[in-house]
Amino acid sequence: MPVITTVEDLRVLAQKRVPRMFYDYADSGSWTESTYRANSDDFQSIKLRQRVAVNMENRSTATTMIGQKVAMPVAIAPTGLTGMQHADGEIKGAQAAKKFGVPFTLSTMSICSIEDVAKETGNHPFWFQLYVMKDRDFIERLIDRAKAANCSALVLTLDLQILGQRHKDLKNGLSAPPKLTVTNIINLMTKVRWGLGMLGTKRHGFGNIVGHVKGVENMGSLSEWTAKQFDPALNWGDVEWIAKRWGGKLILKGIQDVEDARLAVESGADALIVSNHGGRQLDGAQSSIQALPAIIDAVGKGIEVHMDGGIRSGQDVLKARALGAQGTYIGRAFLYGLGAMGEEGVTKALEIIHKELELTMAFCGHTNINTVDKSILLPGTYPT
Repeated sequence: MPVITTVEDLRVLAQKRVPRMFYDYADSGSWTESTYRANSDDFQSIKLRQRVAVNMENRSTATTMIGQKVAMPVAIAPTGLTGMQHADGEIKGAQAAKKFGVPFTLSTMSICSIEDVAKETGNHPFWFQLYVMKDRDFIERLIDRAKAANCSALVLTLDLQILGQRHKDLKNGLSAPPKLTVTNIINLMTKVRWGLGMLGTKRHGFGNIVGHVKGVENMGSLSEWTAKQFDPALNWGDVEWIAKRWGGKLILKGIQDVEDARLAVESGADALIVSNHGGRQLDGAQSSIQALPAIIDAVGKGIEVHMDGGIRSGQDVLKARALGAQGTYIGRAFLYGLGAMGEEGVTKALEIIHKELELTMAFCGHTNINTVDKSILLPGTYPT
């Protein structure tokens, strides 16, 4: 086992261990992938102010997200097909998050079901991410299932009414079920560790959907159903309807524009996530960290603002926090850890990010994450 010191180390290991079609699904963006790259690259131009001769004892990264206590301002983002990065991937991620003290968000398009995750985590509260489908009866039942599973927040994704094209998925034949081309079969045969894990689990389909929708009893019928179900007519009226049906903490994911942020405030949601879907939808869009300050300035006092996209280190978390984000989300960093080493790898990713966050915060002259603001950033290097 190599010495793991960074999220990049986990990425390299995951690329070796996860079948190419599933690794590429996680580690890709739409079209030219320019927004996907900008999400992480734009953090690098933001510089920090180093301070000295300050008391660095008793450091704390503990804070809250939507009123929930968290060990650091980081939540695990909802990611589709997580259970194909590693057997029972959503369960492994939720278990690691529970032990570490950060929120775990389960995707509608997960392999493990809402009920699976609830059972295997002892009914520990987690967040559930909702895609809006045309089948409103299914959506209502899905919301009710999330309530029954003790989900403490609903994360409503607004930026996937239609699908952005991801070239790697088309070239790899990623579908439901995956196309077993000769190239894919040969690649799968080289991933022995992954294959043994998959043989040891019964969870191979979309657990939140298969068996819960009339006529969708297997992966083949699922593909036809999902192709027709994402709702391009989604609007703010639907957000209001979902908020009333849910009745609990509501987070709106996919806000990149100030005007949309103001509408998010008017919707009555508890938080919004500045996010471009990891660069997987509109290629050429602004990076999330670049979009964050204007949204904070416009609505930061009216709604809790979170940020998602490009987080690969604790320094990235600190920079987002300095620019006003109450919380951040890790998607790919989480998947790299999961693909590399299962639950142990997710824990490792969280540990790496936490240690980088805590030490960098101290180097910048702070011992409590709740006192951090843009004064830790070098003027002229950060977006305004």
